Amino acid sequence: MSQHNPIQLHFELVNDRNRKEIESLSIFSEQVGFIESVSECLQEADELELWRPVGIYDGERLIGFAMYGYFPEPDPGQLWLDRLLIDKRYQGKGYGRQAVLALLGRLQTEYKCDKVYLSVYKDNSHAIHLYQQIGFRFNGTYDTKGEHIMEYHFEKV
Repeated sequence: MSQHNPIQLHFELVNDRNRKEIESLSIFSEQVGFIESVSECLQEADELELWRPVGIYDGERLIGFAMYGYFPEPDPGQLWLDRLLIDKRYQGKGYGRQAVLALLGRLQTEYKCDKVYLSVYKDNSHAIHLYQQIGFRFNGTYDTKGEHIMEYHFEKV
């Protein structure tokens, strides 16, 4: 029998029970400039109900954090996968790719949109490579912080 269990990712909304553990997730020092701290993200979500912050779990183990939301303005609205991090203890194990793919499935089911946006700093080459492999493409625009915006288009069924 194999020692390796398949990755079984699921997401749990941040709540009073798991918030402290989720806030304790950490990344490598060289990644700090690429994403706000989890505490800052959750504070933003507390202030704006459109955000959906979630813990990323492999079975019972918390391995990361993501935050997404649909913004109706400007019309016709935009669905954003705005934050994603895998704790430094679990990076390099395939979780990032699996988390993005699972999140895209969740977003398509939850929001029924045909497009997802995210933004990334140009020097975050690991994230850019991952997103491009999955099918995100730069659209030539920038967000308010100067990050490059990428789009993912769901295939029409």
